[in-house]
Amino acid sequence: MNTRSTYRRIFTVGLALTAVAALTACAGGSGASPSASGGGPAGTDPSSFTVLTANENPTLEAELTALADGACKAQNDALPLEHQKVAQADVVQKVTLLASQDALPAHFIAGTAMVRPNGDLGSNNLVLDYGSALDDLGLSDEILPAAASTINSVYGQMVSLPYQYNIEGIWFNKEIFDKVGIDEPKTFDELLAANKKLAAAGYTPMAVAGAQAFPLTRILGMYIFRNVGPDAMTAIRDGKAKLTDPEYLAGAQALQQMAQAGDFGEGFVSMDAAAANNAFLTGKAAMKYDGSWLLANINDSAQNQIGSDNIGLMPFPAVDGGAGDISQWAANAGTAMAMSPKTYGPKVADWLGCIVQNYGAQALNDAGVISGFKVNGEVKDLPAPTKMVQDKVAEIQQTVLWFEALMDGKSTSLAQSNVSLLVTGQMTPEDYMSQLQASLDANK
Repeated sequence: MNTRSTYRRIFTVGLALTAVAALTACAGGSGASPSASGGGPAGTDPSSFTVLTANENPTLEAELTALADGACKAQNDALPLEHQKVAQADVVQKVTLLASQDALPAHFIAGTAMVRPNGDLGSNNLVLDYGSALDDLGLSDEILPAAASTINSVYGQMVSLPYQYNIEGIWFNKEIFDKVGIDEPKTFDELLAANKKLAAAGYTPMAVAGAQAFPLTRILGMYIFRNVGPDAMTAIRDGKAKLTDPEYLAGAQALQQMAQAGDFGEGFVSMDAAAANNAFLTGKAAMKYDGSWLLANINDSAQNQIGSDNIGLMPFPAVDGGAGDISQWAANAGTAMAMSPKTYGPKVADWLGCIVQNYGAQALNDAGVISGFKVNGEVKDLPAPTKMVQDKVAEIQQTVLWFEALMDGKSTSLAQSNVSLLVTGQMTPEDYMSQLQASLDANK
């Protein structure tokens, strides 16, 4: 390891953070900047509509370019679209440097923590309040309620556009359910009973990629959200509750119970995503908790041997006596994509309006990508599973986050590294939650 060059990079970022604070020291308040004090764009249009995106996300660049050539041609003629790229791993450093130079592009990727109200950009009014901006444009309803709920939950304010939108739930094999005589479980107790019948019939009840760890913590977290309510992890972050409280501890106990009952089959701790997907898509497993990103596998005929019409998706079931609701799906809205208030002039506002009205249909038609925008216009030849998910997304009013969404990096790593010990019985639920709570307390 080159410690000298590493130190130089850290030192540079440190200077840049200081410069951001100095640059905006006179700006009053904190949080996202409204579009204007009196309504309408308050910034000055740049010479181009420059969009900074991650190298790892070519779809966003391609679909914005398609809009520039099509539905947003007038906006592109008035303010030409230009693309800038950055490696996902370098986003925070790149954006911090641009902010310190007062050179943020009109539309840019950012780190999650950066755009929160207490983040480097959020606290210095360097991110546009899309809620206010879209209200001014009369286009607030172009963001689906589910996506708006998720964005506000993740970032604490409306500072990102939902170019990608994923819901999470339990994918299930309809034919196996019918063959075994199982109805879609509505409660957690019904899920456990279904798992028992499936195992007795020779199926793996739920395929889980235990090697990735997060599929297991997702189940733990969803139990907590159903038991405690949609604000469960916000209360943990804000110090109003502890993971060792009985209603939170029950989540770790439930996950361990499922594992020890054989609900995840044999060898699940070392199973990778490809193997888990294969178990579900070849009919060996009856269910799989996963996100709507699984559509890429489901819609691949080489992988899907059970048939697209044979696949259903249900929300995580309710917990008897819990404060959560089965209608509150787990969701995420992709990486933060913010706009700069400084360059939010009338032409950029026109671009924003065109994007929110047209991206949903453009991405779905062209790339099969589900976004958090309303889909305006006809979408042709959509695979049945994709349409099913799109219809569900359009109906959802409130969402919850995943278990680690509001945790610091160290605590997230601990939650995922220890979960294999929890499900194999090498760690008690009490120890799992107490160690994780101690990490959260130490890293505030």
